[in-house]
Amino acid sequence: MHTDFITINAHSSIRIDAGPGAVCYVDPYLLEDTPHDADLVLVTHSHHDHYSPEDIARVACERTRFVAPRGMERELPDALFVSPGETVCPLPSLSIEAVPAYNKLKPFHPRKNGWVGYVITTHDGVVVYVAGDTDDILENRSIACDIALVPVGGTYTMTASEAAKFVNELQPKVAIPEHYGSVVGSEDDGAAFAARVDPSIEVVFKL
Repeated sequence: MHTDFITINAHSSIRIDAGPGAVCYVDPYLLEDTPHDADLVLVTHSHHDHYSPEDIARVACERTRFVAPRGMERELPDALFVSPGETVCPLPSLSIEAVPAYNKLKPFHPRKNGWVGYVITTHDGVVVYVAGDTDDILENRSIACDIALVPVGGTYTMTASEAAKFVNELQPKVAIPEHYGSVVGSEDDGAAFAARVDPSIEVVFKL
């Protein structure tokens, strides 16, 4: 399946070019350029490697809309705020559903914070799931998507083996590992993930 419209510049800083008027960034971070081309910026939670005002300023322009989880009203007062399970349409050509993102046992991303991942449906019906910082949680195993971007670096999120098990439950057409090799995790985590993914699922590397 075609994935050239998705890029990751580092960590889990994702750009989705879904066509004219639908350039979407998720958690922009560690950017070197200043493209100022964002139609939409999605923020999953308030940790510094996901909410970076400096990097948001590099992509934002006068038309940029923002979506963020409830609880980030102070950081992004002009955003559309969502809780897990809510759907918004901040652009005519994109539908955005917020889904849960939390740790089951680790303390870093508690469920009570209401932090999120996003399911993004493009104008041509491609469904992209960006998991955010999460473990393999039961609520998300029924997400229907064509492309799944999942963290594999461990410590704060799923490990490579846990992420592979999760993706094998989801059965997307394509799985893209992220959140490894820089801030956390080893450069080998992507390959370790791919080795455990069901062969019927294409693994594409963007880092």
